[in-house]
Amino acid sequence: MTGQYEVAAADLRRAYSDGAIPSLQHVLEPTDAAGAYAVQAINTRFWQNSGRRIVGRKVGLTAKAVQAQLGVGQPDFGVLFDDMRIADGGILSASRTLQPKAEAEIAIVLGRDLNDPDATPETVAAAADHAVSAIEIVDSRIADWKITFADTVADNGSSAFFVLGEERHKLDGLDFYACGMVLELNGAIASLGAGAACLGHPLNAAAWLARTLAAAGAPLRAGEVVLTGALGPMVALTPGDHVEARIGGLGRASFSYECTAA
Repeated sequence: MTGQYEVAAADLRRAYSDGAIPSLQHVLEPTDAAGAYAVQAINTRFWQNSGRRIVGRKVGLTAKAVQAQLGVGQPDFGVLFDDMRIADGGILSASRTLQPKAEAEIAIVLGRDLNDPDATPETVAAAADHAVSAIEIVDSRIADWKITFADTVADNGSSAFFVLGEERHKLDGLDFYACGMVLELNGAIASLGAGAACLGHPLNAAAWLARTLAAAGAPLRAGEVVLTGALGPMVALTPGDHVEARIGGLGRASFSYECTAA
């Protein structure tokens, strides 16, 4: 299957510039996690060899309803590269995306390495340096978002870009479970949620990621960013949109989606 995985990985890379492609079901069964992560790993190595630098990971599929829709019982993850970060209050050019959507999340920045195959929410909290409000801009290289679990995993967790708020907060005293989230689109409420919507607690998602990566021999490192997962429904983007997320206890993050040169 290695040859087919290489072809699927190349197809996904071309889709970034040439446009979305059909589902990869001709190569990957819908719930084939091992095959999908193999495709993701091929592209991760390709991009690293091209000069991109890993700065963290994202956790996806943290909502039970979405897991049920895709026929799986666990989250997934993708890689965050340095060139995926948009400055807080910055601009994302529409020319850099295909079919983007935005979601508000809690991001954790690690203060030390986390190499623990038995990681718990408590060990993640102990390893964290601070938390910030965040917006993830997800995108799919699969046409019309008609994705399987394997599609989104192979497609780097349907990742695209992310924004981190400027307010840094230590985790002591923060209530990630009950904190509220408001995502505004052009000043109007577009999505509402809470910390509990993210796998029951955002630190549950981060602990799952830490265990998974440690078991695979690729642990989280000090300074890396963990996007823990959506706190509410995604919102589709249209050029001209201004997006702002507000999360209780963490403050704001924002960006504008505009028709500008890449």
